Amino acid sequence: MIRSPHSAAVAAAIAAALSGTSALAQPAVADAIPLALDGLSGSAARGRIVVADREGAHCLLCHALPMPEERFHGDLAPSLSGVGSRLSPGQIRLRIVDSSRLHADTIMPPYFRTQDLNRVARHWQGRTVLTAQQVEDVVAYLSSLKE
Repeated sequence: MIRSPHSAAVAAAIAAALSGTSALAQPAVADAIPLALDGLSGSAARGRIVVADREGAHCLLCHALPMPEERFHGDLAPSLSGVGSRLSPGQIRLRIVDSSRLHADTIMPPYFRTQDLNRVARHWQGRTVLTAQQVEDVVAYLSSLKE
């Protein structure tokens, strides 16, 4: 039997998918995903790093954020300043996981979906842009933005 460092993680993901508890299968309730993905706790400090990363999530490409040290904030999408006062953590989570569940014509990419995507590079097929932990970290950071 071949073992890889990912064997346990793959087995857990398959088991979760079969039991219906997979983070990828997290149910939306109205306009939110109320439960944290995989029961994870997010860190606002780590989330801020993910949000500012121009090689990963690319949030600053489209959104303005209260990060004066970062240059060139986007204006294609709503400002995220004060988003924690406007949306619940569950509402933020759904928008990160898959904004198209709310707006079919959104230009925001699904950061935690692997199915029904178009023109996905081979390297990214079957992979999410963000991990469940990164999603929860971003939710924690954006939820902390109250003003």
